[in-house]
Amino acid sequence: VFHGRILAWRLVGQETRYEVEVKAPYRQRFPLVSREYLWVPNTCGCPPLREGGEYLLMARRHVNHEHTLNRILLQDDGYARPWTTREARLVREAARHC
Repeated sequence: VFHGRILAWRLVGQETRYEVEVKAPYRQRFPLVSREYLWVPNTCGCPPLREGGEYLLMARRHVNHEHTLNRILLQDDGYARPWTTREARLVREAARHC
């Protein structure tokens, strides 16, 4: 789970690749750097992430069996909500209870 700002997007084959500035990581299960690529396994624009927009994103690390592919994947059941002050408050409260 992390707070990120969409810098750019590009269609790559049957997927969409977003370049994301990581503003703040939360509940990290894998390390994130300041800029990451976030992959969505479709080209339909779902979820609708716009350039310049900030979001709370729940994605997972995807590593294939050959360990030749290591990326952040936002699946259909992933979470992508526009970042709001409410989101900031909820994240702070959740962090206090961990």
